[in-house]
Amino acid sequence: MGKTVAKVIENITEQVTTPKKKERKSRSGVWFGLVILLIIIGLAGAGFLLLQQLRDKQQDFGGELNKDSQQMLELTKQISAYQNQLVAIQNQLTSLSSEVGSKESNFQAKLNELSASHSERLENTSGRINESILRIQRQLGKTRGDWLVADAEYLLSVASRRLHLMGDVDTTIEALKAADQRLRESGDTAAFKVRGQITKEIAAVQSVKLADMVGIYSTLEMLEEDVARLNVFLPYAGKGQTPTDNVSTAKPLNESDINAKLDNALIAIEGIVTVRRLDNPVTSIITPEQKAFISEQLSTKLVIVKLALVQQDDALYQTSINDVLQWLQANFTKDAVYKQFVLELERLKTIQLRSNFPDISQSLKMLRDIAKLRLETDKALQQPDAQAE
Repeated sequence: MGKTVAKVIENITEQVTTPKKKERKSRSGVWFGLVILLIIIGLAGAGFLLLQQLRDKQQDFGGELNKDSQQMLELTKQISAYQNQLVAIQNQLTSLSSEVGSKESNFQAKLNELSASHSERLENTSGRINESILRIQRQLGKTRGDWLVADAEYLLSVASRRLHLMGDVDTTIEALKAADQRLRESGDTAAFKVRGQITKEIAAVQSVKLADMVGIYSTLEMLEEDVARLNVFLPYAGKGQTPTDNVSTAKPLNESDINAKLDNALIAIEGIVTVRRLDNPVTSIITPEQKAFISEQLSTKLVIVKLALVQQDDALYQTSINDVLQWLQANFTKDAVYKQFVLELERLKTIQLRSNFPDISQSLKMLRDIAKLRLETDKALQQPDAQAE
C-alpha cells in the first residue's frame, strides 16, 4: 500500500513540475488532481494510523505471549516438581509393597507352621481318642470271667510290689489268696496252671522268716539307757572338795592335832581318788564336758541304728552297729557292763532285717499270657476227642 501512495505522489509532482505540458489541460483537471491528492493524503494518514494500531496490537500481543511463555515455564517447573513427587511416591509405594510382601510371606510361613502343628496335635488327639474308644469297646465286650481274671492280675502285681518293696509278708499272702479266689470264681480252665503256681508262691512266702522289729527296737532302747552306766577309760576331773575347817595360823598345833589332820586328809583323798586298771594307755586327762560328749556320741550312734531298723535298711543297720562297736572299744572301759553291752550288739548284728524274698512274678507272667494258656488247654481237650473217634 505504501508503494502505491509513493507512485501517486511522484505523478502529481511530475505534473506540477511540467507546467508547460499541463497548461494545455483545463482547470477542471487541476482541481480534480487536488481532490485526488487530498484523498490520497487522507488514505496515507489513515493507513499510517492503521499501521500504528497494528504495531501497538502486535506489541501488546508480544507482551501477552511473553507472559504466557513465562507462565508456561512456571507451569513446566511445577509439572516437573509434581513428577518428581510422583516418582518419590512411587518409590515409597514400591518399598511398601515389598515390605508388605515380605510380611505376608512371613505370616504365611507362620500360618503354615501353626496349621501343621495343629494338624499334628489333631491327629495325635484323634489317635488317642480312637485307642480309648477301642479300649472301652474291649472293656464293654468282656464277660464276668474276663473281669475276674483282670482283677486277679491286679492282685498279683500288688502282691509282688508289697513283698519286694516293703517286705510286707502278710499283705502279700492275702493278695495271693485273693487272686486265687478270683481265678476260681472265673471258671476259666486255662487258669488252673496259674492257680497251681500261686499255691507254690504262697507256700514260699509263708516260709520266709521275718525279724522281730519290735524286739530289736526295745533292745536298742535298753542299750541307750545303759549308756550312762558305761565308764570312760580316760580320767577326768571331778568336783573339788571344799574345806570345812579353816586352819588358823595363830593357834599353835601339837603332835596329836597334826596326826589327826593327816588321818582326815588321807580319808578325804581315798574318797576322791579311785584306782583302776586300764587296758588302754592314758594319754591325757579329759574334762567332764568331754566325757559327756563321748557318751552323747554313743547315744547318737544308737539312734542311727534305730533309724536303719525302722527303714529296714540292712546295709545302714550293719554299718551303724559296727560304728557303735568301734566307738565303744576306743573310749570305754572293758568292765562287766561294757561286755554285756557288746554282747547285745553282736547279737543284733547277726539279725538280717530283710530276708531273701522268693520270686512270685511267675504267676503274674502266666496270667498275662492267658491267651496262650487257653490255646494250649483247647488243644489238650481236643486230643482225647480225636483219640476217641
